[in-house]
Amino acid sequence: MTTPYQQVPPQYQQQGAMYVSPIPVRRANLTDALASEWTKIRSVRSTMWTLGVMILLVIGVGLIIALVLSSATDSGPVNDPALVLGVVGTMLGSICVIALGVLTVSSEYGTGMIRTTLTACPSRSRVLTAKAIVFFLLSFAITTVSTTVVGLLQTAIVNAPNASGEVWLRSTVGVGLFMALLGLVSLAVGSMLRHSAGGITVMIGLFLFPLVLAMFMFSESLVDVQQALFQYAIPSQLAALYGAELSESGPAGWEPVWIMLGIAVVALGGAFLALEKRDV
Repeated sequence: MTTPYQQVPPQYQQQGAMYVSPIPVRRANLTDALASEWTKIRSVRSTMWTLGVMILLVIGVGLIIALVLSSATDSGPVNDPALVLGVVGTMLGSICVIALGVLTVSSEYGTGMIRTTLTACPSRSRVLTAKAIVFFLLSFAITTVSTTVVGLLQTAIVNAPNASGEVWLRSTVGVGLFMALLGLVSLAVGSMLRHSAGGITVMIGLFLFPLVLAMFMFSESLVDVQQALFQYAIPSQLAALYGAELSESGPAGWEPVWIMLGIAVVALGGAFLALEKRDV
């Protein structure tokens, strides 16, 4: 008696003989793709190194700043909550998330593993969906835990006002969402370019170019453009989640998360379209 999953492939049906595999045969689904992508992302060295360096930067830099500030402000408290001190380490750590997002896809093109992946799972949209889900959950979890740890350490070290629950939520979960969405944009760029160095270069350029360009806009006619670049640059939006807005009229509160979500949706839409239209 066979189960509904033991469907006999045509090649085993010869002259009335029927072979039933002891291994259940069924169609692959998204769960299988997720398991495959999780195995791949946790078994490659690039994941360990990039996330390890990110954790070191977020916690290490934040802790150093807190220790230096604490020793320099023995005479009185700091005016802002200590959580704001975590923004520098998080900005540096975001470079690692960008690199890992690109490598999650582009490394398979570099090694030729993408042919095996798409042979095992012909549904290209399913493959990219699985990569995006696994990467998003992993980067969100690591970033949220890191920002929470460094926030607790900074609050314990620095003599500063207590942060409200809203500030804590934005500085941990909000930053985790923002970083994970930024990584998804990197993953989409890596899928469209299919080249590790090119994808990382493009993303770092998008990360730094608006601020650098704004610094060299000295003409009065470009003041509005300069202000917009300062306000909507990725580092500025990340700082806004900590409550350290660089401009009074720029994104504040949870707005940076929604902005990055919109960018990620557009970028992933382009990646899905490119993956379906092009050859491997």
